[in-house]
Amino acid sequence: MSSTSNDISANLRELGEASSAWPFEEARKIVARLKKTPKDEVIFETGYGPSGLPHIGTFGEVARTTMVRHAFRVLTDDKIKTRLIAFSDDMDGLRKVPDNIPNKELVGRYLNKPLTKVPDPFGTHGSFGEHNNARLRAFLDQFGFDYEFLSATQCYTSGRFDAALLKVLEHFDQVMAIMLPSLREERAQTYSPFLPISPSTGDVLQVPIIAHDAEAGTVTYQDADSGNEITTPVTGGRCKLQWKPDWAMRWLALGVDYEMAGKDLIDSVKLSGKICRSLGGNPPEGFNYELFLDENGQKISKSKGNGLTIEEWLRYASPESLSLFMYREPKAAKRLYFDVIPRQVDEYQQLLEGYERQGVRERLTNPVWHIHGGAPPKADNPITFAMLLSLVTASNAENADTLWGFIGRYRPGVTRQTHPHLDKLVGYAIHYFHDFVLPAKKFREPGGTERAALTDLRDALSQLDAEAPAERIQEIVYEVGRREPFLDEKKKAKDGKPGVSLAWFDMLYQVLLGQEKGPRFGSFVSAYGLQNTIDMIDGALARSA
Repeated sequence: MSSTSNDISANLRELGEASSAWPFEEARKIVARLKKTPKDEVIFETGYGPSGLPHIGTFGEVARTTMVRHAFRVLTDDKIKTRLIAFSDDMDGLRKVPDNIPNKELVGRYLNKPLTKVPDPFGTHGSFGEHNNARLRAFLDQFGFDYEFLSATQCYTSGRFDAALLKVLEHFDQVMAIMLPSLREERAQTYSPFLPISPSTGDVLQVPIIAHDAEAGTVTYQDADSGNEITTPVTGGRCKLQWKPDWAMRWLALGVDYEMAGKDLIDSVKLSGKICRSLGGNPPEGFNYELFLDENGQKISKSKGNGLTIEEWLRYASPESLSLFMYREPKAAKRLYFDVIPRQVDEYQQLLEGYERQGVRERLTNPVWHIHGGAPPKADNPITFAMLLSLVTASNAENADTLWGFIGRYRPGVTRQTHPHLDKLVGYAIHYFHDFVLPAKKFREPGGTERAALTDLRDALSQLDAEAPAERIQEIVYEVGRREPFLDEKKKAKDGKPGVSLAWFDMLYQVLLGQEKGPRFGSFVSAYGLQNTIDMIDGALARSA
């Protein structure tokens, strides 16, 4: 590496050490951890419970952890090897049938079986667990994440966890002493950290352990059907652990240094941390993020299938917009529903454009720096997503060619070939319009003063040259709207005239397009065309005549 590269790296590291961006705040925890306990390799982990189809919250953990990992690499000049493990708890027993899958009756016959022993209701993989694992991996691969996938089934059955499982058995009483105070009395009477796998049915058994032998590496339980005592090794996939001891065991076995978790798992993280310490391990660094909520403010659940799926977001918006949603305010609860998508798309573009004007220090707090691993692409999107949605709404566009016709008039020289990213946005806008805007489209009838204002706007626009620029159109829109009830005396125009309230522009979009909000109206008219806009106003006036 040249001296110039070394200087740049050192400067970036120094700025990162002082950055207020949350990935750097998290990465500094890991740096401090290494000062106490040096290691040659740092392990990041994310966990996934494949009892239901992957949802965006699952992706969010990987995206956010990847951002922390990159920040750590900057703080250490990339001199310490890092790995990101995406771990699937696919040996868990199936407790209930998810609501959002086909062939529920088939799956229902396999309750309490490990997820990798439950048939795939979709018929594409060897088991339900494998199907959901594949769905998650396909999406992570699509985003280009650098990760190592691990399956609980493979880790347990291959012997990878054997040493750590024997360690849990050796500290059985200590683990019980940690867990029992957290349980209800009835649950505590039958609780055991070990869940034997029935040799006859293959079920994951929730049974009391009546004896344990650390030297022999076995536990003994009473078979519910025969009443016989059965002794089984805890190794080789013959047992699995309850999830809190399992989490602690996994941290120990894999040497995990960093893992974040949802706010609903705060107490679980504490318990698993105590268990990990009792086994001689060091619990990982991390933080508790807030949960995603559906349209009704309820927690998103894989088994319920509420909220958005990964595939749904990507039908309506870019992957980068999803990453932006994940980056922002991870410790604040956020609604994760379709109506948040358009804003994320346009704000990503605004941040990308702003990045080019920022110095290095400011860039480290710009989300796009973290989304793109320190190397964001050049901003090149001449039209907003909000504008595209308004154009689709106004024209009821059925295909991309119609939209590109408007774009070509608004931005001469911009084509599919010169702006392939914009071409993707066009497709997203058409999908979003047909699935969400069109079904909810409802035109408001204008009142008497509003009809008069619309008529005046129509007449004023008809006086303009067909090639009038967006700024001139916007001036006309303001002039016509400078009347009661749209005056805003608190605002003043540059020429000292009274301001125009947002109610004027809201009325235009509600009456003309059947939507609540929209982009800058002058820019919309410029793209849609003066005559088309005049015809649209005539149509609105005719509807309410």
